[in-house]
Order: sequence, then C-alpha cells, then structure tokens
Amino acid sequence: MRRVVVTGIGATTPLAGDALGSWKSLLQGESGIRSLNYEWVEKYELPVTFAGTIKVPASEKLTPQEAKRLDPSSQLALVSAREAWEDAGSPEVSPERLAVDFATGIGGVWTLLDAYDILKERGPRRVLPMTVPMLMPNGPAAAIGMDLGARAGVRTAVSACASGNESIANAFQRIRIGDADVVVAGGAEAAIHPLPIAAFAAMQALSKRNAEPTKASRPYDVDRDGFVMGEGAGSLVLEEYEFAKARGAKIYCEIVGAAVTSDAYHITAPDPEGSGAARAVLGALEQAGASPTEVEHVNAHATSTPVGDIAEFTALKRVFGDHTKNLVVAATKSSTGHLLGGAGAIEAIFTILALKEQMCPGTLNLDNQDPAIELHVPRQSTSLSRHDAVAISNSFGFGGHNAVLAFRNL
Repeated sequence: MRRVVVTGIGATTPLAGDALGSWKSLLQGESGIRSLNYEWVEKYELPVTFAGTIKVPASEKLTPQEAKRLDPSSQLALVSAREAWEDAGSPEVSPERLAVDFATGIGGVWTLLDAYDILKERGPRRVLPMTVPMLMPNGPAAAIGMDLGARAGVRTAVSACASGNESIANAFQRIRIGDADVVVAGGAEAAIHPLPIAAFAAMQALSKRNAEPTKASRPYDVDRDGFVMGEGAGSLVLEEYEFAKARGAKIYCEIVGAAVTSDAYHITAPDPEGSGAARAVLGALEQAGASPTEVEHVNAHATSTPVGDIAEFTALKRVFGDHTKNLVVAATKSSTGHLLGGAGAIEAIFTILALKEQMCPGTLNLDNQDPAIELHVPRQSTSLSRHDAVAISNSFGFGGHNAVLAFRNL
C-alpha cells in the first residue's frame, strides 16, 4: 500500500476565515459561539437563540456570481478548498489522477427550504432553475471538482456527524490503492436555519443556555446539557508520499490509518458500550501499524451531550485500558460548536496542527469534570511531549456511524 501525506489545509470556521487563524484563536481560548441576530429567531420563537456562526462570510472570498449559484454549504466548501490547494502549492497533477471526496451531513438545506417558501408563496414559475444543483448533497464536492478540474472521481459521504472523517478516510484509501495521486477531502455544513434548530431542540439535543452562549458547549462537564450548532468547512490536500516528495511539497504529517464502522444500535443514540467506536479506533491503529500505547493525543468527538460524552469515554477505555490516563484529550467543539458534516474535517486539521506544533488546545467551560469520565482534558493549551507519537481524531454520527483517523509526524 502506498503512503499518504497531508500537504495542504484550509478552513473557514466560527473562529476565523482560514485554517491557521482558526488554530491560533483555538489556542488562545477564544469562542466562536454567539447569539443569533436574525429576525427569524423571534419570528419562529426558537427555543435556542445562539450558534457557532461563520466568522468571515463566504461572500468576502467569492465572486458575486459564484455566491449566487452556490448554496451556503458549497460556498464554504469552495473557500476552504481553494485555501488548501494554494497552501499545498497548487500541485501540478494530471486531472485523471486528481480526485475530490467531500462530505456534508445535511447539504443544501437553505436552498431547499427557501425554494419551498417561494413555491408556496409565489408559484412554480418563480422557483430558480439552479435549485436542484444547489440543494444536492454532492454540491460542495462538485463545486470543488469543477474548480480544480478533478477527473479521477468526485464523491460525497453523507453519514451525519461522521461525514467529514469518512470522506477523508475514503480519500486516504483511494491514494493507498493507487486510484489517485492527489485528493482534496473534507466536509462542510451551513445548516444554521430555523428548521434544523427547531428540530434538534425538539429532540433535546441542543444546549439552551441562551443567556451565556460562550459557555454553552461544555464537553465532559457535569453541567453539560447538549451540543451547540456550528457552521463552516475544512479541506485537506492528501497526496501519495513519493509524488509529494518528488515535487518538493511541504508536508504537514502522514495519515497512517483510517477506519469506518457502524453500531447498528439506534438511529440517534450511541451504543452505550462503545463497541463500534472502539472498533473504529482499533481499525485505524491497525492500519497505522501502531499499538494503543503509541497514541498521545486525541481530538475527541465530545459534543457536550450527556449520553454521547460518556459513550466515547467508554469506547476509549475499551481500546486504551490503563493507557487512557496518559492520553492528552482536546474537545474543540467547546470553541467552535458542532459543525455536523464539517466537524471531522476541521478537527482533523486541528489534530494535524497539534502534531506539527506539539500543542494540545485547551477545552473551554470544563469547570467541573464529570467524575465518570476519567480523561486528561487540559483547560489551557498545553505542550505534547512525544514527537513520534500517533494522534487520532474521532467522529461519530446519528445512525451509528463511526469514523476515526490516525496521524503521525514524518
């Protein structure tokens, strides 16, 4: 199997309009969670009035025509992919050896629901011709593929909150087996819309700390009461190692393992035994040729839900046993909120930068750690000690989807 390295990163998040700016804000302990200042919040009497909205509007980085023809999820995807491509040095690669694997959890929800409103209020003649291409879940991947001229395949994973990691896992496998030399992979989400907010709130999944938005996302804290919605996108440029080396590419790290499993347990709740998630971690480590004791850093899924955080800890304990106490864990959704289908991608970027800079970001709002979750979760950014260690990034989603990535410095 061929080796795979990361040569470019790009992101637009609630923290900043680029990858390194987001990382800097994360290390400084900033929060991207804020009150929603939209008329529809009051109009629909939403029970949750805050979210992790994008820091820099995509319209500032796209032409008016591009923005008009793309759903917000595709806009964010394209912004992050262009940054990652430029960061990688715009590789000269045959279009037939360049692929895209880009995810979303929900897709073009703004386009779909706006078009339905137009249909009801103004009739079918006023529905825009571009509505279907804009609302398709593969819209973000297609926009990137056309922008870069990728002809080795453009694919989309839609597996709820595991989507971003699953797309990166798919891209990793494609390069390993020789289907492509370069793949742009990641995920995007732009679903901060009244209907998803109302629906997530109805199932008691969201925090309702309306008076204190920056304190609402509280992974592992005894007072956690649900996740905070976020929006944004993250992109990685993955390359076959020899291809990257031959062109003198800057290399962030090597992706050494990726595994996807499923719980087959419940449509929304995780398996409380953590068996599916544990199998995903073990699968990624097996591909990496690494033992559990070689892992130092974990970017946890850690959504801040009462059930989910416990289930992930249970899975980690199954895999790492006594070594669990040695893991240095980051729960970065405390700063960004939960980007759903985009979460895995930006958290993979944070994991890569943690390895590169040997620094674990601090977790916000962890005032009283749940005694049932015996993890080392630094409140402030802290140094990592093992340059040769493996770092993993976990993503789990509704439907029992589990996707885990493993990285190592070269």
